[in-house]
Amino acid sequence: MTRERTGERSLTTGRRRPVRRDRNAVIAVSLTAVSLTASGCVVVHGERVVLPAATRAEAAKAVEQFTTAYNKADAAYDASLDAEHTTGALGAIDAARLKAGRVNHPDGNPQHKALVLTDVRYTIPKKAGWPRWFVADAQANKGGDVRWLLVFTRNRLADPWQAAYLTLVAPGALPEFSKDKDGWAEAVPADSGELTRSPEDLSKDYATYLHDGGETFADGTYTSELRATREKNSSKPGLATQYVDQPLTSGDFAPLALRTADGGALVFFSTHHYTKQTAAAGATVPTQNENVQALTTGEVKQSLTMEFVANEVALDPAKGSGNGKVSLLSRLEGLTAAKGE
Repeated sequence: MTRERTGERSLTTGRRRPVRRDRNAVIAVSLTAVSLTASGCVVVHGERVVLPAATRAEAAKAVEQFTTAYNKADAAYDASLDAEHTTGALGAIDAARLKAGRVNHPDGNPQHKALVLTDVRYTIPKKAGWPRWFVADAQANKGGDVRWLLVFTRNRLADPWQAAYLTLVAPGALPEFSKDKDGWAEAVPADSGELTRSPEDLSKDYATYLHDGGETFADGTYTSELRATREKNSSKPGLATQYVDQPLTSGDFAPLALRTADGGALVFFSTHHYTKQTAAAGATVPTQNENVQALTTGEVKQSLTMEFVANEVALDPAKGSGNGKVSLLSRLEGLTAAKGE
């Protein structure tokens, strides 16, 4: 064992002098690398080291806290009661839903039924950096036999876990995920070039597809069939309907992707949409339901513009595999605002 160096020899006196150390700087450097808990465990910062995004117990607790908050907010029609547990696309949709409910039923939700999630399956990626996130796939007592697919995120250790995405998928529709020997999944970078489309491009690609069509997405309910429905609705007698679609990718709306066993990815992403209905001279815009009316500003004289946020989940194949098209498994859209003119 070598003896610790305790000082430097002065060039003028020949005596050893203590090496001056900035104690705060030493502590700061030490804490940046690791910190020791009272139990003696070493905690490594996740900014640089690959770690599971959450323990399974933490994930279960996050789902429990979300469900409790969601039920309180739904019963009271009070968005403040679950605001700390939702964010991103789900947060925007949920807040607007509760706002409309509050306008129409200021004393609370007369049809409230507590959400119960059972058979919850967790897919937790092992990754470095923030945000940390995981997926919960559960059976719910609402929506029939579909599975609730929730993505929980947080941007720093002190933050609560928040549900950012919610989509509904048919039983057995989810792919097998790539996992290591300990059962941890693999997060795919947003800019990955290994897939048919990079996850960071899917929101823009989908917005473009809804307007122009193309070959990026496979035919289905949320692609070719949705475009056909829009085409049918766009020019009804006495009423013109216009659609504007925009990508939504920043902050808590950023895409998140999990590696599938076949080398592709399951990607969660968000989009922003406007639907404008304009009545011909002498005609009127159709009367909207009470929730749309509750979120509408201005007077609906000749037109109504409705704003929506949607969250989608897609299967993005490995580059060069399959038919080379992205498949949408599910899409959940919610009205967030409306304006009459």
